[in-house]
Amino acid sequence: MSKPIILTGLRANGTFHIGNYLGGIQPMVQLQQQYAGEYQINMFVPDLHSFTTPIDHAKLFRNTLNNLKMYMAAGLDIHNQDTFIYRQSYVPAHSELAWILDCFAYFGEISRMTQFKEKSEGQANVSVGLFNYPVLMAADILAYGAKWVPLGDDQKQHLELTRDLGERINNKFGKELLSVPEPWEKQMEFASREVSVRVRSLVDPQKKMSKSVSDPRGTIDLTDDPAAAAKKVMSATTDSFGEIHFDFTERPGISNLLHILALLSNRPQNEVNSEWEGRTSYGELKSAVAEKVQAFLTELQERFAAVDEIALMAKLEESEEQMCETTAATLYRVQQAVGLRPQE
Repeated sequence: MSKPIILTGLRANGTFHIGNYLGGIQPMVQLQQQYAGEYQINMFVPDLHSFTTPIDHAKLFRNTLNNLKMYMAAGLDIHNQDTFIYRQSYVPAHSELAWILDCFAYFGEISRMTQFKEKSEGQANVSVGLFNYPVLMAADILAYGAKWVPLGDDQKQHLELTRDLGERINNKFGKELLSVPEPWEKQMEFASREVSVRVRSLVDPQKKMSKSVSDPRGTIDLTDDPAAAAKKVMSATTDSFGEIHFDFTERPGISNLLHILALLSNRPQNEVNSEWEGRTSYGELKSAVAEKVQAFLTELQERFAAVDEIALMAKLEESEEQMCETTAATLYRVQQAVGLRPQE
């Protein structure tokens, strides 16, 4: 496995929503289609991350498989020899390397993680797992020496932490034990994006669309009834300016609808913006977005129902065996350096 690695993953703590699809699933499928044969694609489910916040544990295992099926429905070719799909918990080196990295991570730098502050806000009891899951995320990446890690804006700090921890270990022991991913700017350039996809809640467009929001009206799950999802769009929060203009700072509601429309139409954002700029009918824009959402969900759900789960399981088990071998070699190098294994 000498090809550069592209690595990505989405938690399995619930069903995917349209923001997950447009920001994570679809770009990954496009990267596979664009770079097949040139790169190794690691597409994994970080199931250990899934319960850093409260979930229904009885549904986790099934959700993991359903989320992988959704990637296949989106067009991921699991038969591509350079593509690997696996569950984080089935590759023990993730957890073992995370503990070693924990011992070289600083409390202060982990305390500054914005994601922790946002997800812990208002909670009476916050798990240690939520606090230090960025270190496990670093292990997810460093265990493979992944060069490219497509991420959303909200994960920028975690990428920087990954690079810091990898370089800290390398500097401490005077050798390149861990290969670090490229910096954020290069990651964005590689993914051919000036900015990350940022689908917002339909109810509160100041916040991103999320699996964990308390108001389901703001989130379009990929399993939603298509007609019901269209109604959510028609009820979306906009603004009182009276005309359409793309500006996520001043007009996040309208901008969110334009953003979804551009992504589902597979058209440049500025092209869609120009088409709607200055119009005064918010209802007309909502109708256009609702129609796209309904058609998209109808087609996606049909493809999901047709996925061959037996083929999925076979690929999953094969990939996990190979990933265990790959990460064991990385882990052993680090274990030797820190004194857990004999020097050769």
